[in-house]
Amino acid sequence: MQHTDPQFDPDDAAAPGSGLFGLSTDAEDAAVQILAVPFDATTSYRPGTRRGPKGVLGASYQIDLYDRQFGRPYLEGIVLHTDPRFKKWNQEARKLSRPIIELGGHIRPDDEVAHEALARIEELGEKVNAAVQSFAERCLEEGRIPAVLGGDHSVPLGNMIACAASYPGLGILHVDAHADLRVAFEGFRYSHASILHNVLEQAEGVDKLVQVGLRDVGEREIDRIVGDARIHATFDDQWNMARMQGPALGDLIRDIIDELPDTIYITFDIDGLDPALCPSTGTPVPGGLLWGEAMELLAEVARAGKRVVGFDLCEVNPGPARDPNGKAWDSIVGARLLYRLCGLALSSNA
Repeated sequence: MQHTDPQFDPDDAAAPGSGLFGLSTDAEDAAVQILAVPFDATTSYRPGTRRGPKGVLGASYQIDLYDRQFGRPYLEGIVLHTDPRFKKWNQEARKLSRPIIELGGHIRPDDEVAHEALARIEELGEKVNAAVQSFAERCLEEGRIPAVLGGDHSVPLGNMIACAASYPGLGILHVDAHADLRVAFEGFRYSHASILHNVLEQAEGVDKLVQVGLRDVGEREIDRIVGDARIHATFDDQWNMARMQGPALGDLIRDIIDELPDTIYITFDIDGLDPALCPSTGTPVPGGLLWGEAMELLAEVARAGKRVVGFDLCEVNPGPARDPNGKAWDSIVGARLLYRLCGLALSSNA
């Protein structure tokens, strides 16, 4: 698939009304299909990732489309889809979840109102999951690459389920400050902190989960990592020790990628990066991957010949609503990371 507009100049400024990255690719021509999911109802600390897709879209107009690592991803077509149902579901779920989050999920057994709210939030989460899964299944049937732009990290579950069903034996590369293996965190079955637990329980066909950047992990999550042969985790102290030893970081990155099967999905929570790159994200943690290190991790995926069949980028929070045009630092970093993920996925399927 090639960008079909002969008048398109990749070095020109984005035209008014153009799509993601300033492209005008028709949806049916795009090899990468991205679904915006502005949903952050279970965010437990700083909400705002519901504004992530809008922020990334605005910042994407500043991206230079030639990529020294992956060439010209735009030629294959990249398109961002929106669905007004997500905003509606999020508004209802956020209103219901706020009192529960304020209690830290410690609900009295006799609090019928709170338990009814939890049940409704779960129903809304299932609607999000079903819509995302349906989108991904259509993309996969058409031979395209499905991607999700969150929103909080609860939203890509349906994408991973669909990819695992289409590619049994799938590996997941998970970049995050958190393991996200908690069971129904704060009572929310589809919590942002439970996404990888839900994947391992529901996505038949996932053979391996490789986690990078972990530095804020609960005791039961550690037990799960140690006790589940499908999980391979690299913690921030291990990453930092290899960083200080110079060439050892390259060896560690190669060892990490070697843990993955040949066909993979990438789920990237932006808080896996150093918080200097994502200061407004919902649950920032000191430490994390520097930009060049994250890019080297993705480059090693390409060098190792792994095939990326789907991906997501979540937890981009543009920050205060006073910056409505997506010019926040978090959005700028998110847009560049999203384009690099597109380039990696497209090159791996060439």
